[in-house]
Amino acid sequence: MSAERPDATEVEDDFDLSEANGRMCIVTRESGSPETLLRFVAAPDGTIVPDLKRALPGRGCWVSPSREAVDKAVAKKLFARALKRDVKADPDLGSVVERLLVAQLIGMMNMARKAGQFITGSAKVEAAVRSGEAIAVFHSQDAAADGVRKIDQARKAWHLGTGAAAEVPAFHLLTGAELEEQMGQNAFIHACVLAGQAGEGVVKRATLLETYRGRAPQVSGAGPKSQ
Repeated sequence: MSAERPDATEVEDDFDLSEANGRMCIVTRESGSPETLLRFVAAPDGTIVPDLKRALPGRGCWVSPSREAVDKAVAKKLFARALKRDVKADPDLGSVVERLLVAQLIGMMNMARKAGQFITGSAKVEAAVRSGEAIAVFHSQDAAADGVRKIDQARKAWHLGTGAAAEVPAFHLLTGAELEEQMGQNAFIHACVLAGQAGEGVVKRATLLETYRGRAPQVSGAGPKSQ
């Protein structure tokens, strides 16, 4: 990890980049809310720490939820500017954040499963989509094309039959091996979430992860769609 020192000429900017002056991305300088930005704080030793739950004490700063923005904040030493102190930002901070976002998503999936709002298995997922119960579907990235196609057909049929504004979103976030590593015996090939606090939390975190990776949830076709 490299130490960052705020550049005197840059710190004397025309506005404060820290949260003391509101929630503004230190990279894009666009305002946002806690739900649309990632918070970072400096640990006592000066190490920059992601605060995804926005619960850590101390002065923090905010970054747009994208790997590109986090990498740029590290490269340009923007954390030091925002926090106005010497800090140490891990060159691999972007990957650290992504791993934390994945862990957060998996944790919410497990909560949704316990709440009865997470269903796995191709036939059960297809039935939930056709009945209108599913609010989002998930496929492993290496799922068989035929299984994905059947659920895609169900998504399209529900969309056309109900006249809804959009199809049920589909996410392709992790490989089968990654899911098995993260979830063990609860790993899945096809899954969906149902309405409810936990299910909606899964969709929120999945959307955040896709946004961070620079992608958008799939709304048609058989694979993830880049923005």
